[in-house]
Amino acid sequence: MAHITFLGAAGTVTGSRHLLDLDKQRLLIDCGLFQGPKKNRLKNRDPFPVPPETINAMLLTHAHIDHTGYLPRFCKDGFAGNIHCTWPTFDLCKILLPDSAHIQEEDARWANKKGFSKHKPAKPLYTVEDAENALSFFKPLYYGDNLILGDYRAKYRDAGHILGSAHIDIKHRETGRKILFSGDLGRPAKPILKDPVQAFNVDYLVLESTYGDRLHPDVDAKAELARVVNKSVNNGGVLLIPAFSVGRTQTILYVLRELEEEQKIPALPVYVDSPMAIDATKIFRERIADQNLTSRILTIEGKKIFHPEKLKICKSRAESISINDEGGPAIIISASGMATGGRILHHLVQRLPDPKNTVLFMGYQAVGTRGRTLLDGNETVKIHGRHIPANAKIENFCAYSGHADYNEILAWLMAFNKPPEKTFLVHGEPDAAESLAGKIRERYGWDVEVAVEGKEYEISM
Repeated sequence: MAHITFLGAAGTVTGSRHLLDLDKQRLLIDCGLFQGPKKNRLKNRDPFPVPPETINAMLLTHAHIDHTGYLPRFCKDGFAGNIHCTWPTFDLCKILLPDSAHIQEEDARWANKKGFSKHKPAKPLYTVEDAENALSFFKPLYYGDNLILGDYRAKYRDAGHILGSAHIDIKHRETGRKILFSGDLGRPAKPILKDPVQAFNVDYLVLESTYGDRLHPDVDAKAELARVVNKSVNNGGVLLIPAFSVGRTQTILYVLRELEEEQKIPALPVYVDSPMAIDATKIFRERIADQNLTSRILTIEGKKIFHPEKLKICKSRAESISINDEGGPAIIISASGMATGGRILHHLVQRLPDPKNTVLFMGYQAVGTRGRTLLDGNETVKIHGRHIPANAKIENFCAYSGHADYNEILAWLMAFNKPPEKTFLVHGEPDAAESLAGKIRERYGWDVEVAVEGKEYEISM
């Protein structure tokens, strides 16, 4: 019998790590970092629940750090197999993993300098050298290619979440029985990305549930962004947007360009202050063929789709520091999207105390992150050991979220040609996962279980 064990993203959104034991094949689907509450982050320092050297192969759904960020440590600790993913995911991991390592090295250096770490000395989870070594294990493939793993074949199909994101279906080559990992399920008709590909003939489904208890607001997303930008201009301050470097930053640039061309916002200085976001945007420009038809047509027509009129790229530390002199109106886009690390922290220290400024969150903010702290209305937020006054205006909308809400998930499930024998819900806070489980049972009568971390489930392949 085969087994699946959820080693992360069970009862929480981050740390995706799904262990699949298939006869002679032991596979790990994703290998992410835990983020959010301290009790979750501390898991990153725990020994991996199974010896890395016992894993035959790794399959990645997409490049986000909560799905890939533990890889350098995993390889350092003994993994010796191949890491499979799509080509765009590989391109993005080449910048994401070293950047993650660099941030950890910088955070450790800063903690040692300021003395606010409980560990003496503070050490990074892994180094840039470890990240570069992990990249040598990658064996990328194209959507639709057959990956043969003993008696099984795996196939990647576009999940519409970020560039290169995928559903992964793993099928027994004789019995035809299939388990599908949804990865992070994208949304229909969004800028840049293709719609999620429909799945069929699924016997077991591992499904994300990030927005399992809520709907995205029924708003005109472009009009809402224009409202926030124009309000910030009227306040005479700076609009600070914590943005995920991969996906969200490129979407913001795309839409700001559209709004300027439509004369719905003034052409403001737009600072992109994240080396990783800058490199990711370059990959997006090079991977237009993997994007939706509109993006491809605009590119053929000569449009620079990720380039607002007054775009300013800030890659060096000196260029980043120079933004402090910007009095506004202006827009600063910086990572990370949940304000868990990176240059956005220095901008928050600089901009949060001033009520003229605005901070706009445009994506999911996990429990325990600084982003959630600010959205919850706290008067201060702790950054680098200091409590920073949160006097700036805080805005939030998820119209450009890369995750499907529960209606979009239910609509995707509706087209399955048969009910899976078992559906496991992962990648969601407990309330969200339980809510989605109830909705799937009520509407479709499927056998649904919210995955429990560390529990082994028997499946028949």
